[in-house]
Amino acid sequence: LPTIAPDSSKTKSLLEIVSQIIQKKNPRGRAALVHRLDRDTSGVIAFAKNPKAKMLLMGQWHDRADERRYTALVEGIMPDKNGILDSWLDASNPYRVKTVAFGSRNSQRATSHYHLIKIIGKYSLLELELKTGRRHQLRVQLAAIGHPIVGDERYGAKTDPSGRLCLHASRLVLRSISDNSIITVESPAPDFINAAVQ
Repeated sequence: LPTIAPDSSKTKSLLEIVSQIIQKKNPRGRAALVHRLDRDTSGVIAFAKNPKAKMLLMGQWHDRADERRYTALVEGIMPDKNGILDSWLDASNPYRVKTVAFGSRNSQRATSHYHLIKIIGKYSLLELELKTGRRHQLRVQLAAIGHPIVGDERYGAKTDPSGRLCLHASRLVLRSISDNSIITVESPAPDFINAAVQ
């Protein structure tokens, strides 16, 4: 299910479904997209209920998104139980982001933390936390260290046992724009892990 339907597409989108829910209380209401997940990534995503909330959330996203956690199944055995992925990414080609040397033109720093949950055969199950939010960040960083996400052919994965990208947005912690209260939303990892290791 795409977050937003491509132009001229009749495919139903998540944005459309959320807007329909909002319109049950406010017939003229419409959801506004605050951030995105890659097309094949599942899990938690946030929408604003109106344009004002969207503007505030997007303008303060890095201050208000206190935690963004993902679950990923990657190829190979991670050598360390915990680690930091710190690199510079060039997203001038949005379809194939690449790691580049520090200070390279068009580059942005990307930082992620990972924790090895367990080893499953020839795969590693990871919990990851974004510290920055760059396009394809986790996919590129994991591929760069030789552990592409299972099913991610674009970034070098050799296996696809579950027929999908094995990346899931599992937890989002936001501070409300109305009263600064903490909003925590979690989504358990789908069955891609079981499907991948059978």
